[in-house]
Parts: sequence; C-alpha cells; structure tokens
Amino acid sequence: MRFISICLLVLSTLQVQAQALIEATTVHGKVKGVRTNDRLITSFKGIPFAAPPVGNLRWMEPQPVKPWAGVLTCDKFSASPYQNKPAPFAMWTEEFIAPPEPLSEDCLYLNVWTPAKTSKEKLPVLMWIYGGGFVSGSSACAVYDGEALAKQGIIFVSINYRVGVFGFFSHPDLTKESGKNASGNYALLDQLAALKWIKENIAGFGGDPNKVTIAGQSAGSFSVQALVASPLSKGLFRGAIAHSGASMNRFSKKLSQAEVTGTALSQKVNATGVDALRKLAADSVWKLASTFPYGSFAPVTDGYVLPEDLGTLFLTRKHNDVNLIAGWVTGDAALTGQPKSAGQFKAWAVETYKDQAEGFLKAFPASSDEEALRSQNKLGNLSFAGYADHLWALNNSSKSYLYQFSYVPTDKPDFPNYGAFHTSEVPFALHTLSKWNRPWKDVDRAVEISMSSYWLNFVKTGNPNGSGLPAWNAYNATDQSILEFGITPALKPGLFKTEFQILEALQK
Repeated sequence: MRFISICLLVLSTLQVQAQALIEATTVHGKVKGVRTNDRLITSFKGIPFAAPPVGNLRWMEPQPVKPWAGVLTCDKFSASPYQNKPAPFAMWTEEFIAPPEPLSEDCLYLNVWTPAKTSKEKLPVLMWIYGGGFVSGSSACAVYDGEALAKQGIIFVSINYRVGVFGFFSHPDLTKESGKNASGNYALLDQLAALKWIKENIAGFGGDPNKVTIAGQSAGSFSVQALVASPLSKGLFRGAIAHSGASMNRFSKKLSQAEVTGTALSQKVNATGVDALRKLAADSVWKLASTFPYGSFAPVTDGYVLPEDLGTLFLTRKHNDVNLIAGWVTGDAALTGQPKSAGQFKAWAVETYKDQAEGFLKAFPASSDEEALRSQNKLGNLSFAGYADHLWALNNSSKSYLYQFSYVPTDKPDFPNYGAFHTSEVPFALHTLSKWNRPWKDVDRAVEISMSSYWLNFVKTGNPNGSGLPAWNAYNATDQSILEFGITPALKPGLFKTEFQILEALQK
C-alpha cells in the first residue's frame, strides 16, 4: 500500500512538472490562461497592454493600463482593430483574415503562448506584428497561432495595433497637445507599448526580457523596419525578422504634409480642430477617411517616433543595430502594378532612366513580352523589399541574413493556383500549416520544418543556422548570398548582385 502511495505521489509530481504554468503575474495584476489539450502550452489571450484608445484617448499615445483586482481570465482574443468588415478575397482565404467580428477601437490587447513550467525559465521571446496594408489585420488570424513554435522552446507573443485613420492621423491640434511636437504614428506607438509591456512583464510568463525578437509581414514588416529605425525602441529587442516589406523612402511623408490631410478630414465635418472628430462614432470617422486615397493614413516622419526619413536613418547608421533576417516572396511583385508589354516596358525605362536606360535594360531585359514579364516581376520584388533589404543588411554591423521564398504551396482543390503569393510563407515560418486548410503533402511539411527551424534558431541565438539545416551565410557586400526557399533551402551567392549594382548606380 505504501509503495502504491509513493508511486501515485511521484506520478502526480511528474504531471505537475510537465504542465505549463496556468497563472502569471503582471505589473497590473494576475492573469489566468488556458492549457492546451496536451497541457504543454498555456495560452493567455486578450491581455490588455494599454488603456482603451477611445473618447479623449483617440489619437493619443497609448496610456497605461489600470490595475485590476483578483485574477483576470484571458481565454479568448480581444476585438480586432476597427477596419472594414474582414472577408476572404483573392488568394487570402479565411485563415489569413481577421475574424469578421468583433471590431473595435478598444483593441490594444496581446496574446502569449508559453511552454514555461515556472516563471524562472528565461525563455527567448518572439513578438509577431501582423500585416494588412496598415488598414486591416488582427492577431486573431488563424495562421498567427503561437502554439507550435512555443512547443519548440520559445514564448510567442502576438499583438494588436490601431490601423487606418485610427492608427495614423496627423493634425496640428494633435501635434500641439502631444507635448512631443508630433502626431500620426499611433500604430507604431502601440507596438512600442507592447514591447515595453514585454520588457516589464514577460519574466512572469517564464520569458527573458533581454532575449526578444520582433517579426512581422507586409505592413508588419514595414513596422519592424520602423521600430528598428526608431530611437524609442532602443534596448527593447535584440533581433528583427522582416517578411516582405522594407523601403528606404516609402514613408518619407513629412509631418507638415500629413497635417494637411488631417486638416482636410476635419473640414469635412466643418470643424477646424479634432474635438468634433473625437466625438464621432468610429464608423463615421472611418467612412470619412475612406474618401481619401489609399495610403493617406500610414507612417510619417514625425520627428519623434521617426526623427528622420527611413533612408537617412539607415544609410547614416542611426538605426538600432540588431541581428536581422529579411526577405520576400516571389509573388510580392503582383502588388506592384499591372505588367507592361515589352515595348511599353522599354519605353517606360527610357522615360524613367533616360541615358541610363541601356544599363537598366541589361539587368532587366525585355526582348519579348515573356522576358519583360520576368524582368518586371524581378524588379517588383526588389522594389517592394529586396533592394531595401540589401541596403539595410550592408549598413548593419550586426549579422544579417537575406532570403527569397519561391516555394509554391500544394493546391487547394477547385481553387486558383496563385503560386508563391504574398503572405504564403507565413504559415511555413510560424509552423502553422495545420491551421491552413489544404491537402498538405510531405514536401510542404518539409519546407515548414526547415523554415520554422531557421526562425526558431534565430530567436534563440541570433543565428538561424543549426544542425541538419543547409548553411545560411550572413549577407556581405562581396558574395551577397541569399537563401532560396524552394523545395529545399539553397544558398545562392550573388543571386541579384548585378541588379543591385544597377539599382545603386541609378540612385546616384
């Protein structure tokens, strides 16, 4: 009998040891999460990291969370940021889209997946920033689930941030009231607030606040670049991963220019200040903003979050120098405009580059419509991210690793084949193919394992290389090695060296 009692005690102890912690303590109060079925991971969904940015807090820098008594149950995602009603379109099926509801300005919440058994484990942390063109998106998208990566020994954090007119709105009144002589980059300030929350609180979930990596795709990637550029994020992370999005001049709109747009919006309600706009319902403000051209509400050189344009910050090496993975998907080019015929493309090159057009067309030839299309796809990818990633890596003293994702996921029956489309690499990197409804094959799973392994290694050590993986050399000016994610990863030295040289020459 005594032997049985001892065995039961040992078994009970082992079970406790195998379970991830269920509660955690933050500076604002205690939170309770939900264990996965195998009890190895605990998810905490909907943890507030800033006060609701509503009423008078609309278009203000995120304010502190009010502490709560007792234990806050965090078992479901919060509302997604206010946006047009989400719905699948083109290649982006429901797994890539925010839930259709709820949508709210009250959206500043984050989610944590942790494998830690105690708060003393000091695990590395990955913070994920969603894409959506800065006008949509949510941390609740299925392919952003953090369980699979957490099971590999990291803490996964996903965050919400304000989008569209609520995330990016400049106005002279806001600039004056800020105390920073700045306005407009509220979405980026939300992301910074989430990083500060991680710095203050992640230890309670078993994480190490000194081992944080930020990652994002598309608008999330541009956000990663902006955070790397911003002096406000100094010391908040040690690594960055930028999927499909980087620029040295895309967000060069000055504060004064953005204020003109903001003033024009306020005049639509016959107001000169922002008080009237703050009193409007969210849907009314969104409808007003929708009368402006796409891209009117996006990051701005505000003198505070971004003290100078991105190109200046990176090319003069004023950015936060951290280890970097950056790359793009071959389908990104589809976002850069309608293709031209060979004749149209050559005429455009002459008009654009004048006496330098001959050199340009050597790197991007157009002897036929088919060749012109290949050149335009290549140019589109390099314009969308590749060339900026190249410059970023060369001006980064820390190690940088560049990639191109060209793998075409297995087709979904009765669904168009969109190839290696924009965002298709995310489930491979985050190990979430199980959340994407397709008839996956062993080859898809192999790509998922290799890509997510590189990402995990990078989060853990700052270097993506590891046992069983093809070597991924750090990027340098001499060989300019880029890792191609096809059926198997392959290092390709100088993949775009000629094209980069031409583009550099054209910038002078």
